[in-house]
Amino acid sequence: MTIDPARSGTVVALSGGVGGTKLALGLSRVLPPGLLTIVANTGDDFEHLGFFISPDLDTLTYALAGVDNLQTGWGRRDETWSFMTALGEIGGETWFKLGDRDLAMHVERTRRLKSGEPLSAITADIARRLGIEVTLLPMTDNPVRTKVATPDGVLDFQDYFVRRQSIPVVTGFAFDGAAAAVPVPGFLAALKNPQLRAVVICPSNPFISIDPILAVPGVRAALAAVDVPVVAVSPIIAGRAVKGPTAKMMRELGLAVSAPAVAEYYRDIITGFMVHEEDADATAAFCVPVQATNILMRSLEDRERLARAVLEFADCLTVKPRRINVGGSVQ
Repeated sequence: MTIDPARSGTVVALSGGVGGTKLALGLSRVLPPGLLTIVANTGDDFEHLGFFISPDLDTLTYALAGVDNLQTGWGRRDETWSFMTALGEIGGETWFKLGDRDLAMHVERTRRLKSGEPLSAITADIARRLGIEVTLLPMTDNPVRTKVATPDGVLDFQDYFVRRQSIPVVTGFAFDGAAAAVPVPGFLAALKNPQLRAVVICPSNPFISIDPILAVPGVRAALAAVDVPVVAVSPIIAGRAVKGPTAKMMRELGLAVSAPAVAEYYRDIITGFMVHEEDADATAAFCVPVQATNILMRSLEDRERLARAVLEFADCLTVKPRRINVGGSVQ
């Protein structure tokens, strides 16, 4: 059965950086303007060289505005690196690359944050100026910082991910500031919208891209309370990560590197799970209904194709009533 992905109803997507952005972009192109809300992970955010950097939010912004770097998947198109070259010449830190065009975002965001504007308002204004027609939200206006536990101690996320190239063994994660954080108002409002059609968890790293969003108080319970399908797309294909350290982290945390293991990890909030065709024979191992298709997104057409498939799958799912305890757990 083919279902029109452009039918009425709003969609909320949770996303990290490069991998999640591909599907988020696809959804933005197959849904009419005004029907999509994308919530970005801000656990990766940090201050560097005096600037407030928000990597996942920027990756989404540049992709949705059509100015993203298609070779790297992050940063701006037609980038130059004079700033980094000059910085290195005078002994500055160059381990985290900031392109000349990209600097404009960090300078302006930092200026506005220091003047007292919340991150969500700054993000909305920049999105409007860049012609973005979806609602793009940070998960919270409060600082939440992902910390990576290793045998040698706890590392700031960017220290682990960029400076150390994800080499240290991972033993766990913490999200500093999450307990005191509050979801941005538009986030919970989007989940409570009576016109909500589906929630999509993009194929981002579960531990460092989606878990920080879920760690903000009220988010997990709000997701469990929606009476529409919640569909996650696997970041694992045939025991391998499409991109990034997801598979490495799963092994080090003692989890099977498999699509069923990711579905099990999301068990309390998802209604359905999408996997690649190579994982179709493992259908019986999943804890929720599964749809197998080609989930690789190498081109813009791939992104749109998968977005349509996710929405079609969601529209076919039946949502079972769930009871939420006071503490936010699901039964």
